[in-house]
Amino acid sequence: MTTQPFEQATSTGVRCDEDVLACLALALAPGLGPRRIFEALRGIDAASRIFAMSLTELESLRFPVQAVQWIFEGKAREAAEEEWARVREQGGTLVTVYSPEYPERLREIYDPPPVLWVRGNAKLLARPSLAVVGTRHPSPYGSGVAEMLSRDLAARRLLIVSGMARGIDTCAHKGALAARMPNVAVWGTGIDVIYPKENKKLAEEILATGGAIVSEVPMGTFPAPQNFPRRNRIISGLSLGVLVIEASENSGTRVTARCASEQNRDLYAVPGNVTSKNSWTPNTLIKQGAKLVATWEDVWEDLPSQVRVDLEAEAGIESKPEAAASLLPDPVLRPHEVMVLEVLRTDESLQMDEILDSLETQLTSSEVFTALFELEITGRIRQLPGKNYVRTL
Repeated sequence: MTTQPFEQATSTGVRCDEDVLACLALALAPGLGPRRIFEALRGIDAASRIFAMSLTELESLRFPVQAVQWIFEGKAREAAEEEWARVREQGGTLVTVYSPEYPERLREIYDPPPVLWVRGNAKLLARPSLAVVGTRHPSPYGSGVAEMLSRDLAARRLLIVSGMARGIDTCAHKGALAARMPNVAVWGTGIDVIYPKENKKLAEEILATGGAIVSEVPMGTFPAPQNFPRRNRIISGLSLGVLVIEASENSGTRVTARCASEQNRDLYAVPGNVTSKNSWTPNTLIKQGAKLVATWEDVWEDLPSQVRVDLEAEAGIESKPEAAASLLPDPVLRPHEVMVLEVLRTDESLQMDEILDSLETQLTSSEVFTALFELEITGRIRQLPGKNYVRTL
């Protein structure tokens, strides 16, 4: 039987490699954070040694008393074995600093997670990627831009990474899925706890298209507020750069942007309406030196040259979607559809009654309804809750 690099076959099935089990035990130990665990691992020749250390040896690693006692009494190993069984039961896997799948970019940050819980394709974590983040309450313009940029960059094989939160994160994942490309969601909960719950279908689609769900917290961890700022350093740490689309002054997106800056990652931002509170963070970042982004080319031309060459070679002819699109020209719009489309905007939605009022002297209500239906079918407009309509980008 072929096993993963950190697993071993036994007569009773598959068990976790001792070093990986030790990393997991340390990650579960009370009072131990990523930085202290990494410092300890550098000081010993193999992580599995912790299971045989004396109290004095464990204390020399500068572990807190409760962690030392927990490991010495064998509770750490017991907890790690139980957690490993839960991971296997859910079809997940563990990626530790000893695993070949552990991404080098993440290893470079100040406090890399010693263990990553992963569902899906763990090999994706090493791919060139871009983090797309923003507000949980985007405007129609922000939602459209997030989907468009994520779709266009994913189509060129740049991996999209986000947190699967409501709003911009969700739009980023949907954009990558629209390009039929894998993407990565980094959660602040256990990989078996979907949050928000309405994104259950999105999580399933991410896995079905060969993507991955990643977390640094154990199975069953609920969405505690303190987990999400910590999660943000992983989103930026996995990526070559971070793209910010709509975020207010006090948004959690600022945490991700700050992490990106501290990790020496490139910062990109989509400019917004200066009268909107959601434009504060991206506009401020641009003033501070972040690159202004309007199209996928703005990100693409800023990537390291070797990354672009590799991605273009991988995509081959599919890296030129414009040429392929010309084979299927857009259908010609009818006069009624043109009139309705001209009323709609990309940056602000209009309610059905507002559309009818605008066209009252030109079209009947049935003509407007028919035009809206046809425009939505062809993807030129999008219907939002409450019979609000917005023009797609």
